[in-house]
Amino acid sequence: MPAPHIRRARSEDEQPLRRIDLETWSYLHAVSPPPEPDDPFFRDTCGPEAHLVAELDGAVVGYVRLGFPTPLDSNTHVRQIRGLAVADAARGHGVGRALVRAAVQEARDEGFRRVTLRVLGHNTAARKLYESEGFVVEGVQPEEFHLDGQYVDDVLMGQMLTGPDGPAEGALTT
Repeated sequence: MPAPHIRRARSEDEQPLRRIDLETWSYLHAVSPPPEPDDPFFRDTCGPEAHLVAELDGAVVGYVRLGFPTPLDSNTHVRQIRGLAVADAARGHGVGRALVRAAVQEARDEGFRRVTLRVLGHNTAARKLYESEGFVVEGVQPEEFHLDGQYVDDVLMGQMLTGPDGPAEGALTT
């Protein structure tokens, strides 16, 4: 299978991205209730410009949502991965990894100093992916969420992109 093609989302991606969200929703990675079938994918706070999408053979098969950890000016040097989903049929083909790499590279290219994310403690597959792409655990909020009858940790992960003298030591340069 060819490598996924990563590009900026467009408004016409609304339907395939909504389908991916509906198909992949799970308490393994979601802290909010499942989306309703008619809920919009793009919103005022996160439109197409906040998403990179992955295509395989011309079909949209995944996305990464990017944003900022807070709305504060003092925090605008940090980019945050705010969501990642891959269609079930496309799993195991490097789509998630390609999306993470593209998000980190875009942040690096745009001059951000750090990339952060939050992942649920029981989502070991996602945690392994992020760790393999240079993210480290920076904190854990024990039992931060009560999901599907169990308490789940919120794991904070991050990666330095630049230091005072250029790229951070150990930063990926893909």
